[in-house]
Amino acid sequence: MPIPMRQGARIGWYLFAQKKLHRREKFPLIVELEPLFACNLKCNGCGKIQQPHDLLAQRMPVERALAAIEEAGAPMVSLAGGEPLMHPQIDVMVNELVKRKKYVYLCTNAELVRKRWDKFNFKPSPYFAFTIHIDGLQERHDESVAKQGVFDEAIEAIKFLKEKGFRVTTNSTFFNTDTPQNIIDVMNFLNDEVKVDQMMISPAYAYEKAPDQDHFLGVTETRELFSKAFAGGNRKRWRLNHSPLFLDFLEGKIDFECTAWGIPSYSLLGWQKPCYLMADGYVKTYKELIEKTDWSKYGRGRDERCNNCMAHCGYEPTAVLATMGSIKESLRALREQG
Repeated sequence: MPIPMRQGARIGWYLFAQKKLHRREKFPLIVELEPLFACNLKCNGCGKIQQPHDLLAQRMPVERALAAIEEAGAPMVSLAGGEPLMHPQIDVMVNELVKRKKYVYLCTNAELVRKRWDKFNFKPSPYFAFTIHIDGLQERHDESVAKQGVFDEAIEAIKFLKEKGFRVTTNSTFFNTDTPQNIIDVMNFLNDEVKVDQMMISPAYAYEKAPDQDHFLGVTETRELFSKAFAGGNRKRWRLNHSPLFLDFLEGKIDFECTAWGIPSYSLLGWQKPCYLMADGYVKTYKELIEKTDWSKYGRGRDERCNNCMAHCGYEPTAVLATMGSIKESLRALREQG
């Protein structure tokens, strides 16, 4: 399924302008904006909440967040964390980004959506979507987030948001404990029964600080898992928010190099080097990130931390750029996502 036509056209023009008009070699497709590290859950595969207590207590001022996004110039923003709904001005941040015609995805575990709804002033907009974290059906998801009842609340939150007119997408991360049938079951459920607008999928990345270090996928495992899950027409039937080439990549039909600069991350600590998943230091400005990071050091065969990574934040930008650079692939993307 496509992203909305208006958004697709906007992103296409942005990419064309960066490559052909401005002749830029490196530019952001989407910024991962983390206005806090605190979270209401302690997911087994997450390394983001393993921060000092004083840092977990901090919340990024709205003005600082907006300035970072304006500097980078990306057309899309993924509001992550931590749990964004623990930020008391997250609605103000969203509404200001929407005013600037940025496409905003608010990533949440959804446990606080209904509990804190009256504290916020979110408004439906073609520029705004909630992205709900769903890693499997009830038992599998609650195990992943280390708390019972979270899956049921997330599904109720999706229904709640859709009734209020919001676009709702999901984000699912898979580990080596998952099977192709696990993926098929949750994707069918979200696609056919819950009827979310779009779904994103990704193999888990081995965060160094994640409590569980034993269940991250290797490259061969990832390819086998997704090729089996996508079989039988599932891939074309599901409303996946990914380019066809990225899905090819997950199946092992094509290989890419990582484009780490395509989805940069900005948090309370600054711009993270080199990407959302690895922390080799921070810089104050986006310009410094691009100009002072030795990008040639990263990727499979160059940094062992990258060897098993197939996460969308590194490889979806590569797939999108490859699509834009090929008439054949551009037409295929229009056909498969249209």
